[in-house]
Amino acid sequence: MKFIADLHIHSHYSISTSKKLIPEYLDLWAGIKGIKVVGSGDFTHPGWISELQDKLLPAEEGLFRLKQELKIDQDPPMPEEGEVRFLLSAEISTIYKRDNQVRKVHHLILVPDFKDALAIQRRLAKIGNITSDGRPILGLDSRDLLEITLEASEGALFIPAHIWTPWFSSLGAKSGFDSISECYRDLSDHIFAVETGLSSDPPMNWLCSFLDQYTLISNSDAHSPEKLGREANILDTDLSYEGIIKAIKGGSPAGFGGTIEFFPQEGKYHYDGHRKCAINWDPLQTLKHNGLCPVCGKKVTVGVMNRVAQLADRDALPEKGTRPPFFSLVPLKEILAEIAGVGQQSKKVAAAYNRLIEKGVTELDLLLHLPISRVKQAGGELLAEAIRRMRNREVLIREGFDGEYGRIKVFTREEGAAMGNQGTLFDQTQPGAEPVPSQPPGDRPQRAVLINFDFNEFRRRHRAAQSQPENNENNNRERKKFDFKELNPEQKRAVEHCSGPALVIAGPGTGKTHTLTLRIAHLILNNNVTPENILAVTFTNKAAGEMSKRLELIFKNTQPLIKGINISTFHAFGLSVLRENSKSINTEVLANRQFFLKY
Repeated sequence: MKFIADLHIHSHYSISTSKKLIPEYLDLWAGIKGIKVVGSGDFTHPGWISELQDKLLPAEEGLFRLKQELKIDQDPPMPEEGEVRFLLSAEISTIYKRDNQVRKVHHLILVPDFKDALAIQRRLAKIGNITSDGRPILGLDSRDLLEITLEASEGALFIPAHIWTPWFSSLGAKSGFDSISECYRDLSDHIFAVETGLSSDPPMNWLCSFLDQYTLISNSDAHSPEKLGREANILDTDLSYEGIIKAIKGGSPAGFGGTIEFFPQEGKYHYDGHRKCAINWDPLQTLKHNGLCPVCGKKVTVGVMNRVAQLADRDALPEKGTRPPFFSLVPLKEILAEIAGVGQQSKKVAAAYNRLIEKGVTELDLLLHLPISRVKQAGGELLAEAIRRMRNREVLIREGFDGEYGRIKVFTREEGAAMGNQGTLFDQTQPGAEPVPSQPPGDRPQRAVLINFDFNEFRRRHRAAQSQPENNENNNRERKKFDFKELNPEQKRAVEHCSGPALVIAGPGTGKTHTLTLRIAHLILNNNVTPENILAVTFTNKAAGEMSKRLELIFKNTQPLIKGINISTFHAFGLSVLRENSKSINTEVLANRQFFLKY
């Protein structure tokens, strides 16, 4: 039997989650989405497991269903064969110290019955507080949590959760681990699958051969019922706990039919950056900037693509071969919001969404399988074209970074302006509805490219940087020696200011050149700003030359640190910009301005 399973969610007992995360609404929304098996989430919380026991009944082996009297009415009603099943699941956060480094790792646990769930709950209650949050935070080594799980439940499946997330995962930038086996040590043979998370997809994970031994699964990690199914698993097996676990452990297309994915660029940790400073970088840009934000001087948050590229041992994305398929989708409400030109939570989008569901189609079936001709009948030409483009990966992408979700769009700005609210879905005016705006093929979204930076150049430069720890250590020692004792308080304030713009008003003889010179030194030595990111401009060649000489004296023992600083006059800098961009400058405009080029 082929069905969809979303096994990692939360309950209303978890922090920052919807109060509607109760069995009744989970059952309702799983049915609307087209999900057959949904994880219970948070079985370690005493209040939640009690609620589950009160509201669920046994169904197939290891699965449960909502009591009939608790079901929320649907129109049209769900057929009996479409009834949702629950599988007991929980996410656990472990924060601990290993080898003098703090580790923060999240884990997903599946169990076959309430007896095993309660056994794990009792063990964990002796270690930490399991009642303050649906996802408990325990001071427990990841390896030891795995051991406790295996001892308490023979049938449990233990899965490293969202493995690439920077802050809480087994392989993220802050984890300190470079492999799954490092994290779980002698018990790593009991890991059969890993959850890839919203900011990566299977091809990204295929770049790392050490992950070939694991089944790559995807789940929504939903914090509200409406978010169910934004990522999920396609299974082709018996509808039972044992059948699901065997399919995941086996990982072959015969039982594990693949995954439903976000476009990974939409994930909120796909790229690197600083949300506060509006810095959004691909991995190569981060490397070129030495990982430091040019606005505030602090380290940027290293995202998933960067971390995957660091650990990758394949030069390019491998062919799919016999691997299970995957499908990259945009949630239906996002598409409807783009067509209508309004927010996803608007009443207009909600009404259009409900009209589609009332036609007897689930969201995932509409996005994945429904023939485009039938999509057009149900929702109009614009929706049909949007879904056709999404299925063909013809999308426009703005990558997510540092906790901010990315944006996937299917229409260009010009198309959006031209189409307004056309089509049958929003205005219900079928006669005379305008077609999708006609655009030349080159003006439409192109097929999405997963890696749009020089991947091999990043790997080469990253490895070169990793092979020179001694030089980096010497530079850091040199940086710590530098101070500004000779400055007066006003000069010191000007030198040490690093966040946002600053205006310093000073008259003749107040040490302007000296202060600017030491400010540059401070940015490089004490704030790790790369020299290539510094531009110093003056009015005269004399002042520019003086600053260069003083910096050479300051950095006489570490000359490589100042290589690349751009110190020049305003006019010389302007000339350099013209020369670098000469091919894109309208030569006719400049024809009568030869003095610019002769300066």
